[in-house]
Amino acid sequence: MNPVAFKLFGLPIMWYGVLIGSGVLLALALAWYNCKKKNVDFDTITTLFLIAFPCAIVGARLYYVIFEFSRYKSFFDVINIRQGGLAIHGGIIGALLSALIYTRIKKIEFLKYADIAAPSIILAQAIGRWGNFMNSEAHGGPVSAEFISKFPGFIQKGMYIDGTYYQPTFLYESAWNIVVLIILLIILYRKKDSHKGIVIASYIGLYSVGRCVIEGLRTDSLMFYGFRVAQLVSITAALCAVVAITYIVRNEKAKKNLNNSIK
Repeated sequence: MNPVAFKLFGLPIMWYGVLIGSGVLLALALAWYNCKKKNVDFDTITTLFLIAFPCAIVGARLYYVIFEFSRYKSFFDVINIRQGGLAIHGGIIGALLSALIYTRIKKIEFLKYADIAAPSIILAQAIGRWGNFMNSEAHGGPVSAEFISKFPGFIQKGMYIDGTYYQPTFLYESAWNIVVLIILLIILYRKKDSHKGIVIASYIGLYSVGRCVIEGLRTDSLMFYGFRVAQLVSITAALCAVVAITYIVRNEKAKKNLNNSIK
């Protein structure tokens, strides 16, 4: 696949950036809609985005560079993200941490806005994965022509790299992210206002489960002492999400029982 979308004043504009940008715009549109329906201040979401998005990019790049440091020979190579090299886990950590710090300083309910943002985050991830497709990266191991023939023609063409067909793991993750998006929207519109944190915790848990499985198929995983970093982080995040959801549900049940006893 040609990673260059078009040229602007002679400068090649990469599909990777175009797709990330498109994902961000659609994510903001979804956040606006959810804010309107759930009566949440969109201006605050916009402010959080302006703070969290740059931190997400820095976190995603820093996370990737730490584990691939030997590949980079200059500072320019480190900051050049036009060819890819962003680790989503680093991006999530950077975004959530910066948003948490800001909301603490401004005394804003972090979980309230995190729940609204969660569906938008996973939508942006679903679209962004197609940037990996255009860069011919984030794919799995070699597969047969018969196996890849079950996919649309443009996927077959994109996964034919240097004379070999590869597993389209970027597609699996993008599809899983869409499934998670649907589940999160259902939870968002069905949850009670008192159950703050359920949507963002569900996002972390569901995404982590899918990523852990799909990561096992990839050939470009970041490694740490023989272990795939993304799987270690995903397992840890999924367990934390289960604990968080259990705590939220039990805490709300305890409050409900206390209120009933008082009545």
